[in-house]
Amino acid sequence: MEQLNNSLAARMADRFRGFLPVIVDVETGGFDAERDALLEIAAVTVGMDQEGRLYPKPVVSTHVEPFPGANLDPRALEITGIDPDNPLRAALNERSALDHIFQAVRAAVRANECQRAVLVGHNAAFDLGFLNAAVRRVGHKRNPFHPFSCFDTASLSGLLYGQTVLSKAVMAAGYSFDASEAHSAVYDAERTALLFCRIVNRLRSLEQLELEHVGTALP
Repeated sequence: MEQLNNSLAARMADRFRGFLPVIVDVETGGFDAERDALLEIAAVTVGMDQEGRLYPKPVVSTHVEPFPGANLDPRALEITGIDPDNPLRAALNERSALDHIFQAVRAAVRANECQRAVLVGHNAAFDLGFLNAAVRRVGHKRNPFHPFSCFDTASLSGLLYGQTVLSKAVMAAGYSFDASEAHSAVYDAERTALLFCRIVNRLRSLEQLELEHVGTALP
């Protein structure tokens, strides 16, 4: 049994093939990553306890100034409740916003002895598309994220819980979801991080049960 437990013990770098999962949520001025503004971005790195269970770290976030010529769809702003002209947003330009997020992510990648970050998102292609578009616009050369690989909690929660909507998936995983807080990058990233960790930990528990069953069956 001790041998089985040792085989389950894992560093973060071993668990995800050298990648560090980082949950990202963006709020935007529309659905077109090339034309519509990036307005908020939040990122949550994850830690791993001694038993190999994941847990969310504190969120890192910033408001973002629309890039010059960016489109702002009134319907998108109505959903998010964001006023891009509000001076209290203390928004950063895209380059500074990416620097702020990437600095924290790179530090977490190093601390976990990983090679790169992999984006985790609910409908992850959306968040990754806006992140990559901002990287291209500012010519950022130190993007810690893999450019196309990602984990999508919409797909994962659909398989495990039969739910693909974030609020329903989070509640199916046993957590609360406040609809009045939704469409905030910070809140959605934090809820998605809880969901991702719960899914990974549940799969790990199933793996452990299977290994223990095999262990008891061995002569």
